[in-house]
Amino acid sequence: MKLSKKNLDRNLDRVYDVIIVGGGAGGLSAGIYLQRFRLSSLILDKGKARSFWMQELHNYLGLPPDTPGRVLLERGKEHYLSLNGDFLNAYVEEVVDEGDTFAVRVKVGRNNSIYRVFRSKYLIAASGIIDYLPPLEDMQNVYQYAGYNLHVCMVCDGYEMTDKQCGFFAGSEASIEEMIFNLSWFTPYITVFTHGLFEVSAGLRSQLQEHGYRLIETPIKKFLGQKHQMTGVELTDGSVVELETGLISMGSRYHNTYLQRIDLELKGGNLVTDKMGRTSHPRIFAIGDLKVGLNQVVVAAGDGALAATQIWRDIRRDKGPRRWEENLKVSV
Repeated sequence: MKLSKKNLDRNLDRVYDVIIVGGGAGGLSAGIYLQRFRLSSLILDKGKARSFWMQELHNYLGLPPDTPGRVLLERGKEHYLSLNGDFLNAYVEEVVDEGDTFAVRVKVGRNNSIYRVFRSKYLIAASGIIDYLPPLEDMQNVYQYAGYNLHVCMVCDGYEMTDKQCGFFAGSEASIEEMIFNLSWFTPYITVFTHGLFEVSAGLRSQLQEHGYRLIETPIKKFLGQKHQMTGVELTDGSVVELETGLISMGSRYHNTYLQRIDLELKGGNLVTDKMGRTSHPRIFAIGDLKVGLNQVVVAAGDGALAATQIWRDIRRDKGPRRWEENLKVSV
C-alpha cells in the first residue's frame, strides 16, 4: 500500500519484519524479494535516488540502453506495491535500537511536516550517496547537463566518453590522483578544472604536464550547451573551453546520519558488511552505495536480493518449519 499523511497512522502499531530506508534500485529489489518471501516490509524513501538522475541506463542487463533511471524505479515501485508492500515518501531522521525492534523516526512532507515512528525487527539501509556538483551561482545550469553528457560515474559511463574532449571537474587533489589516470583508459583528451577550490601540488602539476593533460584553475562561470548536451564551459575571466563530455569527481556524502546512534563498523564512509550485506549489527543490513563495494545500479539490485534472502533465512530458522496440522489430525 502507498502510505501518505492521510493513512499512515493505521500502521503505527504494526511491527514490520523489515523497514528499508531508501527506494532506489537496491531498496526496491530488497522489498520485492521480502514480499515474495511472505514477510512484511515498509520502504521509506526521501525521493530522487541517485539512479533517478541517470538519463539512460546503458549497462543494465536486459533493459533497452535508452531506458531512463526513473523508469526503472517507477517499474520497480509498481512491482513492489503489487506484492502488497508498504511504501512511504518520508525522510528518516533517526533509528533507535530498542533490543528486539528498531524505532524509526520519520519526517513526512516538506511543508506542514508531521513526525511519526515506525517499528521493525530488521533494518536495511539502502539510502545511498549524494554527489556534490560544481558549486555555481546558477545550479540549474548544472542540472541541465548532469546525467546526460556530464557524468558522475566513470565505471558506468567511461565508455560514453571514449576519445572525446573531456572536462574533469575535481573537488580535491586526491580526486585527480585517484581518477584522472583511470579516465585516460577511455580518453586522453582531458582538461582538469579545479574551480579555484584547492591548490595543485608541483608534483601533480608535473604529472599532468607529462601526460599532456590541461589544468585550468580559473573558476567556472557557467556550463555551455543546448538540449541537455554540454559543449563547454565559460570561465569567470570570460574565456571559453570547448568540451564534448565531462566527468564530475567532487566527492559525495553518505546518506546514513540516521544510524549515528548505533555503533557500526565503518571503512571510510562505507558500512562494512559480509557477503550477504549484514553489518556488524546482526539485524542491520547495508546495500548499494552505502556498503564497501562497486557503486552500480545492477550491483545494488543484487545486494537487495542477497540481504532480503538472508533475512528470510534468519526468520525462517527462528520460526521453524510449518506443520500440516490437518494431516496430523487424520494420522491420529
